[in-house]
Amino acid sequence: MNIAAIDVDVQNTFTPVCPDELPVPQGHLIAAALNEQASLAHFRIMTKDAHTPLAPWVVSSHNEMFQSVGLPEADITWVAHAVPGSKGFELIDGLPAVSDYDFLVYKGIEPTFHPYGACYHDLSEKLSTGLIEWLHQHQVTTVILGGLALDYCVKTTALQLKNVGFNVVVNLSATKGIADETVQQALQQMQRAGILLAADIEELKLQLNA
Repeated sequence: MNIAAIDVDVQNTFTPVCPDELPVPQGHLIAAALNEQASLAHFRIMTKDAHTPLAPWVVSSHNEMFQSVGLPEADITWVAHAVPGSKGFELIDGLPAVSDYDFLVYKGIEPTFHPYGACYHDLSEKLSTGLIEWLHQHQVTTVILGGLALDYCVKTTALQLKNVGFNVVVNLSATKGIADETVQQALQQMQRAGILLAADIEELKLQLNA
């Protein structure tokens, strides 16, 4: 059984380090848990948002977010975030160098695309990022997920991987969410899909050995 650990969008843009972007409470504090889960895996994968500030879904204030965009591959408005070259684009402190990962996925480079999951460039899930194919090529059967944010990109990536047949475990100690309501909805949706949830590293070990 080959195992891959995926660090989903663990960038400063989703932490209090960048309060004007999309800060997830305590999002900057999960590096140790991500490193722990990676020690249980054969491969470690990193995903990063990479967005131009000129994308048509970008708005100037948080009060303007969550409005419909009307684009086929970008659903709602967001403030500018994860701009390549910025502090927000960088991984949080405590993670390996980008070059130390086994595979990288960059999401949302196309200005009119704003995907959440790491498996497809588009919301329609037609344009593969290569992640699924890479996992198959390396005979991975089980994927451990952590990262930011639980109720958006982590959830969507977990569901995408489960839908194509991988065993998926979400390590709750290695992820943080934006809001209690959407976190609970995400947890229920993942459980209904057959995704396993582990509260911490010890429970994660039990799940992997079951």
